[in-house]
Amino acid sequence: MSAQIQLSCGANIDYCRLARDETRSALNSLLKDDGILVIPTIADPPPKLGSKEILSEDYQARAFSLLAIASMSGCCQVTLPLGSHDKCPVSVSFIARHGGDRFLLDTVQEMYTSLQEQADIAAKSNLSSNSFSQEESAEIAKEKGNIAFKEKQWHKAINFYSEAIKLCGVNATYYSNRAAAYLEQGRYCFITSFMFFNVKAYLRRGTAREMLGYYKEAIEDFRYALVLEPTNKTANLAVNRLRKLFQ
Repeated sequence: MSAQIQLSCGANIDYCRLARDETRSALNSLLKDDGILVIPTIADPPPKLGSKEILSEDYQARAFSLLAIASMSGCCQVTLPLGSHDKCPVSVSFIARHGGDRFLLDTVQEMYTSLQEQADIAAKSNLSSNSFSQEESAEIAKEKGNIAFKEKQWHKAINFYSEAIKLCGVNATYYSNRAAAYLEQGRYCFITSFMFFNVKAYLRRGTAREMLGYYKEAIEDFRYALVLEPTNKTANLAVNRLRKLFQ
């Protein structure tokens, strides 16, 4: 056993014991009776679940730079899993003085609920951040669609607006802009339904319905547009034009 330890540590057993005692003394002096050292469980970002990275010698050497603190010093350590991020496990470790096992376990038990709540808040914050990034990406796609529309590249514009809708499906402008491109192509049947509305959306769907011969539905759309914008000339002209069909 002694020979094996000498081989693995690169020094004799007495040197290993000295290193252990000095490390334990330093930590006991730092932590005293009521101190806890909080550290990341490993030194690097955690590997993804199922990753073969953990088998590499380089990774294990870096990981044990923190994992070995408690085992070298004889101090007690508790590691708490806090969930995952981007398919990577996330955890934090707590170290207390040598012989402070009961103190550490009691403290961690008291803190656990609060730690889980903080982890949940962080996860929700990350989701909000991702949502914001999607909104930004949607705006970029919309602007690309606007450029294509100005260049009369209708199909390209429709694709960009559709991409914006996939990224952020609650923005009426994206639906309305896509409808304008469909109108230019004469593809009126693609404009008969919207999830969200603004004045332009009603005007464009009303125009599509009028072109398809759905006059009753078309006049309703133009009237809805007038509710939102009573002075809209296009809607007023359309309502007057369609009224004549019912006289």
